Parts: sequence; C-alpha cells; structure tokens
Amino acid sequence: MSQKRTLPRSKSPGVFGHPSIRAGLYARVSTYDQQTLPMQSRAMREYAARRDWQIVHLVKEIASGSSQRECREQLLNAARRREIDIVLVWRLDRWGRSVTDLLATLQELEHLGVGFVSLTEALDLTTPAGRAMAGLLAVFAEFEREIMRERVRAGLEHARRNGQRLGRPRTASIHADQVRKLYRAGTSKSEIARRLQIGRTSVRRILAANRR
Repeated sequence: MSQKRTLPRSKSPGVFGHPSIRAGLYARVSTYDQQTLPMQSRAMREYAARRDWQIVHLVKEIASGSSQRECREQLLNAARRREIDIVLVWRLDRWGRSVTDLLATLQELEHLGVGFVSLTEALDLTTPAGRAMAGLLAVFAEFEREIMRERVRAGLEHARRNGQRLGRPRTASIHADQVRKLYRAGTSKSEIARRLQIGRTSVRRILAANRR
C-alpha cells in the first residue's frame, strides 16, 4: 500500500519541485477591479503545473478589501479537512485583509501542516527564509494592533475633552421621575409604558427600585 505523501517539514528545503502536492489556489479581486482575475488564475495554474502540483481547489472571489472573504473560508475549511497540502496565492494582499488577519491565517495553516506560497513575492513559508518572513509579519501585526489601541485611546480622550458621555446610553432610566409621578397619580404600569414609549419591564424596575 502506498503511503500518503505529506508536506515537507522544517528539515526539508521546501515544497518546490515535489510532485503529488495537492494545491488550493486562491484568487481575489475587488468589486471595482475584476480585470486581473483571469490573469491571477492563469499565472497560478502555470506555476502549479511547473511544480507538478495537483490542483484540487481553485477559489475565485470578488470582494472589497474590508469585507469578509467567504470563499477564502471555504479554502481554509478544505485545509482543516486535510484536503490540500499547500495554499497558493497570487499576492499576499489578495489573501489577508490586514497584517493581523494575514498572520492569524498563516499560523493556522502552519498548525495544520499546510504550506503557503505567494507567487508575486516568491514567498514559500515552508522554507527557513519563509519562516523568517512570518516572524517579521508577527512583529508588524503587533505594531498594527498597537496603532489601533492608540487610536481608540485617543478617540476616547477626545470625546471626554468635548464633554461626550461615554459608555452605554441611558434609556428608560431618564424617565424615572416621570414614571414615579404618573404611578403616584394612579396611572397603570401599562399606560405609563405606552405614554413614555418604554418597556413595562423598565417601568416595574424603576418602581421596584423606588420602594427599596
């Protein structure tokens, strides 16, 4: 019985030139620039053919840079099912929505034992040089996260300086005085809720707090 060929690990020079590798190809364009989709697919098919890789999945996606990439998720699911040995993309920015997103998916593929090759950058993450590049991506991902945290902190501080109230907005509690006044006047809880356009549960909560 023939043994299933597995993806070369760290001691191997990489996947280049190894036959019987099952490849999943991913091409993506934006909704406003779809002309390069055939070119991406053709270039990746030719590359896979030169490396004697068996193309088992070819995923094409049309989506904006910030949107969820459902078709990419299909390819990731194929990797989780061990249906592919390597993912081939035309360019890194076609695969990742951000540095953080790129790193997260590459780390998952590495955990699954699935290789990753970016055609334009000639990047093979199964090689020592490729793994060094992944280490740099981790640094940039943390840099990106820190920038986002700084922006959030700066936005909160700006809001405070301008007198904006932070946190969850007050809802029924702003009607507490009116609720109690109407209830003392003999108005039913249902009628109070209708008049003030708040829930009856909120009316009961306000009145219960008043009795404590």
